[in-house]
Amino acid sequence: MDRDRLSRLLTSERAAHLERNPTSLAQFLAAEHLFTGVPMTWMANWAGSFPLGLTGARGNRVTDVDGHTYVDFALGDTGAMAGHSPPSVVEAVGRRIDTLGGITTMLPSSDAEWVAAELSRRFGVSQWSFALSATDANRWALRLARLATGRPKILVFSYCYHGSVDETFVVAEADGTTRSRPGNVAPAVDPATTTVAVEFNDLEAVARALKTGEIAAVLTEPALTNIGIVTPDPGFHDALRALCDQTGTLLIIDETHTFSAGPGGCTAAWGLAPDIVTLGKSIAGGIPIGAFGMRADVAGRILGQIAEQHADIEDVGGIGGTLAGNALSMAAARATLSHVLTDQAFTRMEVLASKLVGEATATIERHGMPWTVTRLGARAEYRFCSPAPRNGSESNAADDPDLDEYLHLYLSNRDVLITPFHNMVLMCPTTTVDDVSTHGRLFEEAVASLAG
Repeated sequence: MDRDRLSRLLTSERAAHLERNPTSLAQFLAAEHLFTGVPMTWMANWAGSFPLGLTGARGNRVTDVDGHTYVDFALGDTGAMAGHSPPSVVEAVGRRIDTLGGITTMLPSSDAEWVAAELSRRFGVSQWSFALSATDANRWALRLARLATGRPKILVFSYCYHGSVDETFVVAEADGTTRSRPGNVAPAVDPATTTVAVEFNDLEAVARALKTGEIAAVLTEPALTNIGIVTPDPGFHDALRALCDQTGTLLIIDETHTFSAGPGGCTAAWGLAPDIVTLGKSIAGGIPIGAFGMRADVAGRILGQIAEQHADIEDVGGIGGTLAGNALSMAAARATLSHVLTDQAFTRMEVLASKLVGEATATIERHGMPWTVTRLGARAEYRFCSPAPRNGSESNAADDPDLDEYLHLYLSNRDVLITPFHNMVLMCPTTTVDDVSTHGRLFEEAVASLAG
């Protein structure tokens, strides 16, 4: 690819972003009391040096303060996989607030047991607890795994993503050692003291780490996501399960992003057998939520250790929070799982994602670009390498910030959004065939401009 051509095209798209979004820019520059100019720092990561200001969003449409309405394939980085403000969730939330009353009371609502039972049906583990984010769900699951096993460390895969869990910001060095991931902000302790990192799909490295007897749990996504989609080799998960069984190590499957694979995530779609499942983001239709579920025998082991060690999971033990499991998030989750992210919705979303991948792949092949597109159910991502990467380090090496920004800006300047940090496109129940075709046409134009 001609890098000079890319530079010229990127300069043009940056200028267009600046010209078409004066109100968004003014709002960003006027945010004197917001650290980095946004209410959460990652919001500043949108392409073009400043984010679009939000007016409203419905379904898979987002409207900004300059009056542009976008086809949204970002969908809150999966947090809005149900679509923005789905009517059944709006109705359930309104009923909880206005009719029944009680947003957060530290009392259980009947919705909580319904949601737990539905998650049990979908993911095959029977004991659930709730949080306000998948980060907290992962944190609490790891604490309980260490409690259950009496072991100090965890194992994760290099360039994994499990929210902002301190122990997971690690990568594997070429010599097999573990180090803090570049960019990690002031860790309280060197995460190599708490965590072993190995490459995804490297079962030999997993076996060596688990044989030490110090690993309480393997925490993994079924497929890596926030470093591009990296899929498992055939037989990887069966072998990983066997290694955990042989060494008495718990297996935690984080389905926060991979829920896109179907109604029960990859756990159901691929027949996985985790000890613990963690979830978040999308299961409550955009209302903050997290959840972790355990097999009954694992829950029993944990309860036994709580009694034996007088562990405190209600107050100072680092498990739980005042707003966790609140009545509002439970009502939203029940509505989302009942009426929005249903089996039928996933079937349709996956068909659309398959169409999008087919169109993007055809464009890549037509213009001779050494790229790949990988689909995980209703979600797909472009990666600037071929063949597709087998682990996080290979995928990280394919990163191209200028090319990322160019594609993001080319699309957003023509009223299509994809996820800011990576090239993720996601379907929701209101995505249409025409929306996918619009993406395909614009992707073709962007790549053709690059190819010259």
